[in-house]
Amino acid sequence: MRLSPDELIFWQHGFVKLNATIVFTWGLMLILVVGSKLITRKLSMGLQRSRWQNLLEIVVSSILTQIEEVGLPDPQKYIGFIGTLFLFVAAASLCTIIPGYEPPTGSLSTTAALALCVFVAVPYFGIAQQGMRGYLKSYIEPTVIMLPFNLISELSRTLALAVRLFGNMMSGAMIIAILLTITPFLFPIVMTALGLLTGMVQAYIFSILAAVYIAAATRVSKRKPAPDAVAKA
Repeated sequence: MRLSPDELIFWQHGFVKLNATIVFTWGLMLILVVGSKLITRKLSMGLQRSRWQNLLEIVVSSILTQIEEVGLPDPQKYIGFIGTLFLFVAAASLCTIIPGYEPPTGSLSTTAALALCVFVAVPYFGIAQQGMRGYLKSYIEPTVIMLPFNLISELSRTLALAVRLFGNMMSGAMIIAILLTITPFLFPIVMTALGLLTGMVQAYIFSILAAVYIAAATRVSKRKPAPDAVAKA
């Protein structure tokens, strides 16, 4: 029983290895790219629309609403990044029904890469919204004493994102593998269905946490009105 798809090596030359994590990650990205091209190739701007386009618009509208409810007032700016995170983690879980496939999210290297994407996206969107000076100023609010604590918070939450997703995805795969060896086929089938549900939940949680972190970084502090202005009002 493998604890991680990193242990499955397809090709190796010296210290260069091509393991299952790399193969399935790039294969999953290829599926997402080709699938998005096929789904969006015949979109209509008129009133006559197919049922698939109506369903797609409902899904996208729901994601936009969810992002806005988290605290991001202009969700169109962030749906590309947050939506891609959700689709990748969700697709990695859904593809477990394919024989021989192992989700790349069961590897700490993959979840760490996803967490690093969020780590880079937070200051990127924060600087784009508040400017360099405004974003850096948030690290010393309310006092400069908070600077080391805010820096530690940035690093710790990135680590927490990676470990949380890795632990939840790996534990589900391990439970299914154990049941396959000691029980009939009924229990693994039930656990596989439960694993699919767990994967969707983890994709949702990971995306929402990313949106929350970005919302905190893009929050523009409102200036308090001057006492004279309040008195005149």
